[in-house]
Amino acid sequence: MNTPRHFLFVAAVVLTALLIPTSCNTESRSQHAAKSKKTGVLLVNHGSHSPTWRQALLDLETAVKDSLLNTGLIQGTRTAYMEYTEPSIATQLKAFDAEGYTDVIIVPIFLTVSSHSFDDIPTIIGQKEDPQSLETLKIEKIERYTPKAQIHITPLLDFTDVLKKNILRRAKALSKNPSEEGLVLIAYGDETYMKEWTNLMHAVGSYVKENAGIDAYSYGWCGHVARYNPDSTTVAINRVLKLKKQALVIPVLVAHDEMFQVKIIGDGINKTGKNKARISYIPDSILPDPVVEHWVINIATEFAHKIQQNEVALAQ
Repeated sequence: MNTPRHFLFVAAVVLTALLIPTSCNTESRSQHAAKSKKTGVLLVNHGSHSPTWRQALLDLETAVKDSLLNTGLIQGTRTAYMEYTEPSIATQLKAFDAEGYTDVIIVPIFLTVSSHSFDDIPTIIGQKEDPQSLETLKIEKIERYTPKAQIHITPLLDFTDVLKKNILRRAKALSKNPSEEGLVLIAYGDETYMKEWTNLMHAVGSYVKENAGIDAYSYGWCGHVARYNPDSTTVAINRVLKLKKQALVIPVLVAHDEMFQVKIIGDGINKTGKNKARISYIPDSILPDPVVEHWVINIATEFAHKIQQNEVALAQ
């Protein structure tokens, strides 16, 4: 005759037999879901006619590639130029599609919000139908392409203090007597988002003041806002020289382009005349910078984790 203890034992065995396969199947589905993802990283930048400028962005990809691939979450990296030259965004997204990528993380190497980051790039990849961007792309013969892969776009460089640290390091390298110096920031600018660009310049200037003791700063533009004219640079320099003995001129530009660092900013310095001797300037750029490299690695890895986690959650 079976005892109550016997029945309890049999019930426990049956329940265990039912639960173990379910647990194993759930784990198997989660592992399969994670493995089914093929994620790429596309570093997107403005583009330039300058080979020096373009090489700096290719060097950035080279610097971060191994670290990204070693995460096990990312299977490939590419660089794309938004305009002026190949490989374009459309070209690189087509390549990711051809290689069976399910997801592409776009990391825009842009300082802050602009018409390029807010309108042009989303329009190029089919996420937006901005009329002005559509017309610009047509005129400049920039190809649009809606990828099969799911696109994830990360925040811009001003999302963290990366830019502030970069400018601080470069200002300190130029500085000899902080109390007698003023900082001059020369950036590309954007007419549509002048408030955001102006706020960024103030944030960077204040950061340098707090951490380097350079308590005067001004800013000027060298891109569309200034119509590629050196006058804005000259005005910004003279503004600082009314307050300080020396001006430290820093290009707030992603990479070195002879037209900007040499021609526009250089001409702006020359137009100060006799004050030129009171100006310290190195025609450098934000890149290369290990801090930027770490930011790219961290933000891309963070997004890749989210992609995997979302896929696993859907499979359970």
